[in-house]
Amino acid sequence: MSFSCRVLHIMQKDAQEDPAIFFDTLHARRLVNQVDRKLVKQTVMTSIYGVTYIGAREQIKRRLKERESDLDDDELFGTSCYAAKVTLTALEEMFQGVGNIMKWLCDCAKVIASENQPVCWTTSLGLPVVQPYRILGRHIVKTSLQMLTLQRKTDKVMAKRQRTAFPPNFVHSLDGTHMMMTAVACKKEGLNFVGVHDSYWTHACDMDRMNKILGEKFVEPYETPVLENLLESFQGSFSTLINNSSSECVWDTGRSSVTLYIFEGIHGLEEDSCL
Repeated sequence: MSFSCRVLHIMQKDAQEDPAIFFDTLHARRLVNQVDRKLVKQTVMTSIYGVTYIGAREQIKRRLKERESDLDDDELFGTSCYAAKVTLTALEEMFQGVGNIMKWLCDCAKVIASENQPVCWTTSLGLPVVQPYRILGRHIVKTSLQMLTLQRKTDKVMAKRQRTAFPPNFVHSLDGTHMMMTAVACKKEGLNFVGVHDSYWTHACDMDRMNKILGEKFVEPYETPVLENLLESFQGSFSTLINNSSSECVWDTGRSSVTLYIFEGIHGLEEDSCL
């Protein structure tokens, strides 16, 4: 079942409730014919950034406004609140393992940043990644004409930014790994390749061949224990900080590489039809 279908099924069930008893019944009835991939896509895509209820509400509110519905401001606000609540509930139901991984990544980053260290890791291609977020300080430069105040990074890391940025940055590093592996494979196959983030291009006559390579290279990184390797690297650098209890989330999700595969693949969860 696609994600948008899950949201639709929840709303269809709510729409059948008695509005005198269940307050959101009217909201569900207004939305039941408007649920599609576009309505929920932005909230799903920003879930790895820790989107809040308020953020999800505003995202969905903008999508509803674009449709030029006949809802007044109060109805639009109430409907958006309801849609955000259902969307976040569906995310929790369908991707509990994903939420656990996000929390574990944030917890690791929090521990590392508490020692005034930036979060760093190495991709499966061997590329080292270091989060550059540090507190900005003032540096005063005096000249014969004036005094300038410049901003410079200090030695103290931004603990909150290190924590909140780690999950999306880690996923972006997986995206980059996939792109590089795809580009190398296409070159070996003699295909022309151009890519921007997650949009890959080649000549029309080579689409089927590139599509096959895309699938193979997307799965390949997850044939190794991605999160277990990440934990080992953290324990090697912060053995006194990252203890065994920090890894409970990884083991609770079963095969973490499979769950992480779903985590990164969340971009493609929704289908255009619920039929």
